[in-house]
This record gives sequence, structure tokens and C-alpha cells, in this order.
Amino acid sequence: MGGIVCESYREPRGEDLKPIKIVHLITELNTGGAEQMLYKLVTRMDRRAFVPLVVSMTDRGPIGAKLAREGVPVLELGMRLGRPGPSGLLKLCRLLRKQDPDVLQTWLYHADLLGLLSGKVSAVKRIVWGIRCSDMDLRNYSPLTALTVWCNARLSCFPDAILVNSEKGKEVHENRGYSTRRMTVLPNGFDIERFRPDETAREWLLARLGLTPQATLIGFVARFDPMKDHATFFRAASALAAEKDSVHFILAGDGVVASNAQVSKLMDSRIRDKVHLLGRRDDVPRLLAAIDVATSASAYGEGFSNAVAEAMACGVPCVVTDVGDAGWIVGDTGMVVPPGSPDLLAKAWSRLLGMDRDQRKRLGERARARVAENFEISAVVRRFEDFYRGLERTEA
Repeated sequence: MGGIVCESYREPRGEDLKPIKIVHLITELNTGGAEQMLYKLVTRMDRRAFVPLVVSMTDRGPIGAKLAREGVPVLELGMRLGRPGPSGLLKLCRLLRKQDPDVLQTWLYHADLLGLLSGKVSAVKRIVWGIRCSDMDLRNYSPLTALTVWCNARLSCFPDAILVNSEKGKEVHENRGYSTRRMTVLPNGFDIERFRPDETAREWLLARLGLTPQATLIGFVARFDPMKDHATFFRAASALAAEKDSVHFILAGDGVVASNAQVSKLMDSRIRDKVHLLGRRDDVPRLLAAIDVATSASAYGEGFSNAVAEAMACGVPCVVTDVGDAGWIVGDTGMVVPPGSPDLLAKAWSRLLGMDRDQRKRLGERARARVAENFEISAVVRRFEDFYRGLERTEA
């Protein structure tokens, strides 16, 4: 972890164009949904009109490395999560005074609080919070996180705007006491050229896993986290495997590996030969395009599921738990069940697998069309750009 060493912003020249300088402050730059959306946003925004700088409260992480390869400057404060101290605040204040951004955009609770404090001290012109979740069960997180959320609710009248990525997240945070002033919902966006159907993917994955063409594949792409509820997924998997011998379960994500004792403990021994734990993957689009049904089993907290929309863009029907905006994202292209209900999850899987491949393909085509119509990344980026331009026109 390093300190702050960077060049100042370099403004593009030409035709009286004054770019909007945006500092994006985020808690960390691992491979979560917020980090992925930040990457997609800053690498696609018009660099002639918007000049980005990304600051991680912790270290650079894999997404920070990707951003740097795209020419986006990335700095790190070197803070340790769970151990707050004044040094990170002081570093950030010095950075903001030096860069003098037009907008400080924060991502996630801890960055929202740190960004507000440092932004006010440093007289940043505009501060925008970013909320990326819905009904977080704070009992599963540290007391510091719960305190941060409590503080944010009471300070939420001070940011100039609050961006939320789901309608459910907006509703939940209003109920937590967040100010509704200038709260705007902007959904996640998806690259439908990267995430697309692939007729060769299924054969590729079957060969990699040593499975026969008769196998049916249920996919679950999610990091190992209480929010994602792998326990319910595995209970549902056991129920379905007892009914359908040909079914196999494809899991990917940080921590979803055989060496993780917590994962192994959740699995029924009777399904171990049907569960394939692939860990973090760089080939998620091909992996998703290979499966028959995709799933989100989240128990709480999910705002806008990236994995669900990515699977839909690959032409794969989804079964999702009714958490965050998942039900609205899927619409009539898949199935929605209550969270924490393994029997209903298994029945929904069984219903989709009971369709023939042509029926599932037609459902998947509708799913892809829904993503293209509502969440295509270029259109979502334009909405962010319009938002920032409108913010600049708003009087202080």
C-alpha cells in the first residue's frame, strides 16, 4: 500500500472545452459489483468532457490495475478497513486540495462518510454519494459498518446528490432515515457485446469438466459472502439432485473454492461430485453462456445484481431470489422466489429444466433483449454523463 504520489490532472485542449474533473473514491478495488461498475463507467465516459481520478481507501487491487492499464490514474490511501485513523482523512484532504475536482463521487458506505468529511474540509464543489445495496443485514458485518451507516443516515442532507443503483435501495435507505433530497436511481450497465450467447461455450465447459452432453448445468456466480447465501443454494442443490441425476452445479467467485472449509461444510456429501467450484474467473462471459439456468440466491443486501443481468445478456434464463431489484430485472424472462427458501428455489430450477432446449432458448432471447433495452452500458454511461452535467449547472 502506498501513499499519494501522482500527477495533477491534464486538461484536454481544444475549442473552449472545459472538462468536468471527477474524483471517484471507493472503499477498495477488488472484483465486487460496485468496483466493476466503476471500471465500466470511467473507462467509457467521454474523456474530452470528463477527467477521472480513482482513489481507493485501501490498495490498488485487481480493478485498480485494470483501470491503470486503461490510462485512468489510480491512487491508494493505504488505509486498513476496520481500523480507522486520521492519516487517511489527512491524505485525502491534501489530495482534494491539490486536484480541486468539480465532483467528488463516492462509492459504498465507508467512502461516503470519508468523502463527505474530507470533501467539506477541502471545499470540494460537489459531493455525490453512491449507494450500491438495499436491505443490508448489518448483524453480519462489523460494528464499525453499522455505525458508519447510522452516521451516514444522519449526515445524508449534506451531499449535493445521492446516486442509488436500485429502486429497492432507494426505498430501504429512505426508511433508514436517509434524506430523499436529490436522490437519483441510475441502474448498472452491461456490455452486451462481451456478454452474449456463445454456441461453442457449452461444449467447451462440458469437456473441461469431463461431463457428458446429457448433463444440465445450473450456474451461480457470486463471491463467498453471507449476503449471497450459498447455504440456501446448496440445500436447493441437494433437493434438485435427488430428483434429477443429470444436473450439475457450476459455481464461480472469490472464495468459492474447494480449499475453503466454510464452503465444504455447507455442501451435502451426496452432491460433491455434482458441484464444480471454480473460484475467481476471467472468462465469466463464456462460463455464463455455457449454462442452462443461472441463479442469484441472495438473502439480503443486493441492490442491482450484476451476475443476473450478465447471464441474461448471455441468453440464459434466471431464477432469482426477490432481493433488491432482481425481480424487476428478470421480469417475465425467468422466475422469482422468496429468499431463504431452498425448496422453492429447487422447484423453480426444476421447472425451467423441464422445458426443452428450444423453450429455454426463447426465454433466454427475451432475457437478452430486456438487458439490451434497459441496461446497455453505453446508454447507462450517457445517463451518468447527463447527471454530472446537470449537477454542474445546479447552483450551490
